Amino acid sequence: MSHDHDHDHSELSDVELRVRALETLLTDKGYIDPPALDALIETYETKVGPKNGAMVVAKAWTDPEYHARLMSDATAAIAELGFVGRQGEHMVAVENTPGTHNMVVCTLCSCYPWTVLGLPPVWYKSAPYRSRAVRDPRGVLSEFGVTLSDETEIKVWDSTAEVRYLVVPQRPAGTEGWDEAQLAALVSRDSMIGTGLALAPSERESAA
Repeated sequence: MSHDHDHDHSELSDVELRVRALETLLTDKGYIDPPALDALIETYETKVGPKNGAMVVAKAWTDPEYHARLMSDATAAIAELGFVGRQGEHMVAVENTPGTHNMVVCTLCSCYPWTVLGLPPVWYKSAPYRSRAVRDPRGVLSEFGVTLSDETEIKVWDSTAEVRYLVVPQRPAGTEGWDEAQLAALVSRDSMIGTGLALAPSERESAA
């Protein structure tokens, strides 16, 4: 497993192969329009996710009252920002602290909060991630480039059709006085799944 996630995790499962075959069949029969489907996918990849989730996290970092509402009832708090829809029901927010790191997996399939994170990455749906995240979370994190101290407790949350999780990463040091837009730029998709950390200000500057 590498941070680029472009090798074993890219192998298609039987379900994904069936989906592709069905898509081809429906396209051939004229039931779906590939350009329209591509536009829908692009919307979730580039406009929805993970920008919506980053806005939620940034607001939680800057607004104590919103933070309390998010931790108490994430579904309602996220809806306050207008982010609602299928795959976004029954949300639970879990927060990283200096002593605790949270990580999300769906061991049965690929339940994922589309309304805040967009489309799930291929590796999230892969069998290796789904099994190893539970058995060896520290090892999986290290392969994503996240090295935690032995004293840090790692909690693995298993998403289901009833509950989906959003990880609130720790706010990076050196961001005092930053506004929500600046902070949101530090929040990555992986940091909200728990396989990454929020970017440090210097990392954001170098990436830009």
